[in-house]
Amino acid sequence: MDRISKTVLHLIIINTIVLILTALNEKGLFLPQINIVGTFALHHFETPSFHWWQYISYMFMHADFTHLLFNMYALWAFGTPLENIWGRNKFLFFYFSCGVGAALLHTGVNYYYVHQAVNALAEAGVPANEVLEIIAEGKYNPNWGNIINHSTFQSMYDVLRSTTVGASGAIYGILVAFGMFFPDAKLMLFFIPYPIAARYFIPLLVALDLIMGFVGGITIFGGNIAHFAHVGGALIGFLIMLYWKKHNFDKNRWDRRL
Repeated sequence: MDRISKTVLHLIIINTIVLILTALNEKGLFLPQINIVGTFALHHFETPSFHWWQYISYMFMHADFTHLLFNMYALWAFGTPLENIWGRNKFLFFYFSCGVGAALLHTGVNYYYVHQAVNALAEAGVPANEVLEIIAEGKYNPNWGNIINHSTFQSMYDVLRSTTVGASGAIYGILVAFGMFFPDAKLMLFFIPYPIAARYFIPLLVALDLIMGFVGGITIFGGNIAHFAHVGGALIGFLIMLYWKKHNFDKNRWDRRL
């Protein structure tokens, strides 16, 4: 692994500072008048808690130190060689594009699942303009049992009230780019102590997230992990890499100074 690059180091520092400030905020020791998680974590876009900047700010927030540690380790290990190849501007464009793309796919899948319930209840006579509010407030009516069971309703309730945090989506894009640059690099999963070439390891990792996204339950989190955000980051990273390869976007195009 290369010595940590400057932009990657700055991202790690910022993410660490944000985690510390968030912890202090939750204890009322930093800006107690502002709920940092409520303001900057990603909320479902149909709820009052959503703000447009959350598609970017959520990338700098993490649930706890372990979450931060794994993400920042991956950013250092796989992001540093990419920044050394691309330079700062191209790396940042790629990183944030993957992070925003991850959030958009995550939001889109949540929208699809929530509106299956919304449409079912609307067809059953519940006023369409009230359905989301009813779900968000958890007002389940037992008479809806033949339309939507309580477990599914609860899952929709969880989606509307949940928040998403973490740089994982952006890092999955970084992983894909790393695998395309260094397909023969040997990588290991914690539960498979055998080195696997990046050309196989990274598609396997993304495939596992895709499977877990579907089997992890209707809330699609599967153990509080936003699997489809991972898939979204990987997909955007792959598409950007294909475009750059086709159009030969080199480092100098991004690092010109005015």
